[in-house]
Amino acid sequence: MLDKKIKEKLIAEFRTHESDTGSPQVQIAILTAEIKDLTGHLMDHKKDFSSRRGLLRKVSERRRLLKYLEREDAKAFEKLAERLKLNV
Repeated sequence: MLDKKIKEKLIAEFRTHESDTGSPQVQIAILTAEIKDLTGHLMDHKKDFSSRRGLLRKVSERRRLLKYLEREDAKAFEKLAERLKLNV
């Protein structure tokens, strides 16, 4: 679970307009941070299968949002993938 300050920082960095909190760019950035956090947790706790299931759910949700963003706005997709260092 991300800290509230980290989440607010990600929203401020990736938002598309002043009151934006739910655009695909923001959602993908938050999911990427959560995925990195869960990956680190699973390195230490290899038998935590419920967290592994949550990680797989977050990865599939991010993949779905990335496909949507690529289909709707290819320039924003390329920019976001570069900023988050995603190998897409």
